[in-house]
Amino acid sequence: MATETRIGSKIAWDDTVLPFQLDRSGIRGRVARLDGLLDQVLAQHKYPPAIEALVAECALLTALIGQSIKLRWKLSLQIRGNGPARLIATDYYGPEKEGEPARIRAYASFDADRITETTDPFSLIGEGFFAVMLDQGEGMLPYQGFTPIAGGSLSACAEAYFAQSEQIPTRFALTFGKSQEPGQSGGLHDSGWRAGGIMLQHMPQTGGIAASEGSGEGGLLTHADILSGAPAEDWNRANHLLSTVEELELIGPSVTPTDLLVRLFHEEEPRVFDAQPVRFGCSCSEDKVRNTLSIYSQKDLAHMTTPEGIVTADCQFCGAHYQLDPATLGFEGAAAGDAG
Repeated sequence: MATETRIGSKIAWDDTVLPFQLDRSGIRGRVARLDGLLDQVLAQHKYPPAIEALVAECALLTALIGQSIKLRWKLSLQIRGNGPARLIATDYYGPEKEGEPARIRAYASFDADRITETTDPFSLIGEGFFAVMLDQGEGMLPYQGFTPIAGGSLSACAEAYFAQSEQIPTRFALTFGKSQEPGQSGGLHDSGWRAGGIMLQHMPQTGGIAASEGSGEGGLLTHADILSGAPAEDWNRANHLLSTVEELELIGPSVTPTDLLVRLFHEEEPRVFDAQPVRFGCSCSEDKVRNTLSIYSQKDLAHMTTPEGIVTADCQFCGAHYQLDPATLGFEGAAAGDAG
């Protein structure tokens, strides 16, 4: 849920994802705290508040999910709908080297004329789908998984995706919104974005799913269709404990992620691993723009050329602006000829 609160300044565990495991329950999870990363993501565009909330929630989900996957290159989330929020897209790039941060970028496409201040952010999506895409790089086939927009939040969509596509019970508890430091006036430029969340996942189970149709909305699978017996009891107990988490525990400066895990799950024997730093980062470059335009002829490029005699391209994620000489572009361009 979105929130607004007063907090302290930047703290050590901001922009990190902490992996953990509940040894008693056979459950793994992640704790994420995002601060400066969200400010950088949202500073690239002037989004309405409801769109900002959707992008913030999606970025937080991306941080939690991306860190839980053995990733060689990129995880992407896409939310597409027929409502005013046409597209929310995020990318998570795994660390290139051990000890380096992961990188996240995000953007939204929307119909501003159909958005009002009182609109519930999730309702802006309408009917559509929630997609998870994995690209493990050269030599690996990409993966795509889809689930319908349902459940009242993006986190509910993500839970449904894991139940349907992976048959893994998953639960998210998220908080995100604007915050301001004590003593500040509370003006527009005095506040910044913060987000915090916990992700729980039951370890994969052996055997198939007993239910022919899920018990969730629209026949989607839920944890009750996947787990039974002792694993179901463990899952229900951990979820009950997670339900006691408070917003300030997720985003405030007083409780560290490790202290929070002990407070919530001390009887489940929590065990933590090394935290992963995350930063804002974009993969766009002039070379990639040139490669995208390499399929066009000089005749095609003439229609893209401005009166000033240049071809321009803007990155939707980071706002980078590229100005290129059309004579060097396309499969007939000078640059293509030089490469041969």
